[in-house]
Amino acid sequence: MSKLMDSLTIPGPLVTVELRPPRVDLDGASTVSAWIDLHHTLSRLSRQELFVFLTDNAVGAAEEENLAHVGGNVADSVDLSKIVPILTCKHSLKYCETFALRAASDGFESLTVLGGDISVPPPRCVPHGRDLRQLLTRRVPSLDLGGWVNPHRSPVEQVNFLEALDAHAQYALSQIVSHHSIHNVERFLEEADRAGSTKPVVFGVFFYRSANPSTLSTLGSFFPVPSHEIMGEFENGNTAEEICARSIRELRAVGAEKIYVSNLGERAAGRMLRKILDLV
Repeated sequence: MSKLMDSLTIPGPLVTVELRPPRVDLDGASTVSAWIDLHHTLSRLSRQELFVFLTDNAVGAAEEENLAHVGGNVADSVDLSKIVPILTCKHSLKYCETFALRAASDGFESLTVLGGDISVPPPRCVPHGRDLRQLLTRRVPSLDLGGWVNPHRSPVEQVNFLEALDAHAQYALSQIVSHHSIHNVERFLEEADRAGSTKPVVFGVFFYRSANPSTLSTLGSFFPVPSHEIMGEFENGNTAEEICARSIRELRAVGAEKIYVSNLGERAAGRMLRKILDLV
């Protein structure tokens, strides 16, 4: 069992971080600088015993491959068992197989395998994340594989997806939620309990840095954004850290204890997370 699964199966709160590799449209100097920032951040977070999920072309933006530098360049300063790459089906099947084999060879213990947003190109190599996980389970059995649930959809459907024999997932990340969608989280947790589901779910919380309407609208193309409510909180004088902390606090109160925080930034993620957790 991976260190991630060990931690996810221990009762009690756990906060993890989601970070993004550099975008592919950066110039050479900016790319190098961004990777250096990410390496420093991974080293700091690793020393704090925090798990980090590394995205694969998040919110429709093409990113540098998350294994490209991490496995070879930071292995001496980072516990790779604490780093969890995300792999979507938006690549060729050969690429996905090679990616998983490289991840295991480099020393990663877990891999989150998702379908990927079908609203943006390229197309998926297989219809669903579970199809790719089935293949990778056979090819790289040493890796613990994670899937995906969406608490904004039917809880019965989502729990069935998670517990299905063909899910091939030891854990799951969730779509972004917040204190404004706490009812959806409660419905999901109630159904999971009713169905006897024991697979851990890590619920996503987004760090909204501002109430910029254009930014919120763009984000809303990729996940449910409570734009009106977020703008209202900022207008009432709440800080970004206070808004994020409230989501974590209220999620914990209903039993969603495992959380990943997204959009902290690659340079100051650890410092920003501490500021948020001090308010929880």
